[in-house]
Amino acid sequence: MGKTIRTEEVDHLFDAILALENKEECYLFFEDVCTINEILSFAQRYEVARMLNDKHTYQEIAEKTGASTATISRVNRSLNYGKDGYQLVLDRLKKEE
Repeated sequence: MGKTIRTEEVDHLFDAILALENKEECYLFFEDVCTINEILSFAQRYEVARMLNDKHTYQEIAEKTGASTATISRVNRSLNYGKDGYQLVLDRLKKEE
């Protein structure tokens, strides 16, 4: 059986994230919790998801984000066959625009 992320420790982390009130607080928290490269990797994957959702080509995405085709494919697989987390956020942010 595979690993699960649903643990008490992860619940505590998500509770901490949900307690953040603005972008500046996010910067302060994530710079303490993550390395710069981890944050940049999260940001890159989210940008790839956003661009895939907007129907950009792999080539356009790779050129703009610097993501490898393997990363783009992995994000695309999550968009199409994942838990719909990306889509939840993408749809919610589109409604706010």
